[in-house]
Amino acid sequence: MTNESNQARRDFLKTSGLLTGSALLGSLPFQAIATAKPGYHFSVNDTIKVALIGCGGRGTGAAQQALNTKQNVKIVAMADAYRDRLDDSYKALTERGLKAADGTPKVDVPEDHKFVGFDAYKQAMALADVVILATPPGFRPSHFEEAVRQNKQIFMEKPVATDAPGIRRVLAAAEEAKKKKLNVVVGLQRRYQPSYREMIKRIHDGALGDIVGGQVYWISGGVWQKPRKPNQTEMDYQMRNWYYFNWLCGDHINEQHVHNIDVANWVKNSYPVSCQGTGGRQVRTGKDYGEIFDHHIVDYVYADGTTINSQCRHYEGTYSRVDEMFLGTKGKVEGMEKKSSALLGYNGQPIYTHNAKTDGNPYQIEHDELFEAIAKGEYKFADAERVAKSTMTAIMGRMATYSGKVVKWDEALNSQIDLFPATLAWDAMPKSLPDANRLYAIAVPGKTVTV
Repeated sequence: MTNESNQARRDFLKTSGLLTGSALLGSLPFQAIATAKPGYHFSVNDTIKVALIGCGGRGTGAAQQALNTKQNVKIVAMADAYRDRLDDSYKALTERGLKAADGTPKVDVPEDHKFVGFDAYKQAMALADVVILATPPGFRPSHFEEAVRQNKQIFMEKPVATDAPGIRRVLAAAEEAKKKKLNVVVGLQRRYQPSYREMIKRIHDGALGDIVGGQVYWISGGVWQKPRKPNQTEMDYQMRNWYYFNWLCGDHINEQHVHNIDVANWVKNSYPVSCQGTGGRQVRTGKDYGEIFDHHIVDYVYADGTTINSQCRHYEGTYSRVDEMFLGTKGKVEGMEKKSSALLGYNGQPIYTHNAKTDGNPYQIEHDELFEAIAKGEYKFADAERVAKSTMTAIMGRMATYSGKVVKWDEALNSQIDLFPATLAWDAMPKSLPDANRLYAIAVPGKTVTV
């Protein structure tokens, strides 16, 4: 890194947070802020310091991708609710022995930089320039708010909330991040995947004409579950099995299928105005599967009348499909993730063919682009608002399948139903509790109120 680019990054990390920053600086006149000493921020050289918040598999993967960028990145702090997950992540990150240009370890997390508990994220963030937010989605609104408050550059995983109150918090924090010129990249990696970028650019340029319909899919065999242990508290059980509880996950239409739903919104360059759908528990019905459905089918209606059909399910031993298909007045597209995919006219002739054999890994690209911008002192990424609205699209779909009602965008976004526990503690009780047989209440269409 040159001295000029190094200084630009220092200035960027300073001014991106300080010009609209904390209460301490907010009382200073502009001249004082512009000349504030480096002590008001944490970067004093060309090392980009990263804090990992959420040390599960996805968080560890995101941290590895940050370390694999061309910049001088170091993991300097880690936080998780559980010490065992933090330790497993630390082991995975250090076993490769990655070294910085000066020969020092790229994972430099001493014991006093390892934080455990529900509030651990605040302490870890304070030590870094960049934060990776990869806890279960229910925590994303509060963690994102704190990262913006502390003036950090941000990578956060999708989805970004599990209910409408959480979405509103993310949208408000996204506005603050824009004012502070804090880069925010969110892990809907299709947005960083060359095949999707090239295809959808041409769709927006009119290659397929007007998009008049489509289908998006995440139909697969489902994910892990962890049996209840003797004397385990309810909070601990739900946290360990976060995928099966809506306050943590938002159901798999939100946690997984948001990828494909976001592509629909991207292709339409808008968000649906209403939806209706059906869903339930057909296969994954036992007490080990919490309160979520195992299938959702939703029709999303956009302002121009276009309907995009959404399908997601968790059935083992059945046909699987994870992709998107769209129909235009001039042609169609499907399988944008494939090694060779095309926009096709209805005469069968390709309008555009994309060869993805040499495309990079989109999970890596999103980090490459984020850290390159940070190193150059550039403000380029403001993903949070868009992803909040795609997350809200998924939540609205869940509202429709749980209730059996037509759900409109405005009423969904303004819902006051808050899924998050009143208290976060290992002996506190979440809002959804099991009965004597350890079965959880399941939404019943026609009876369950979701808005």
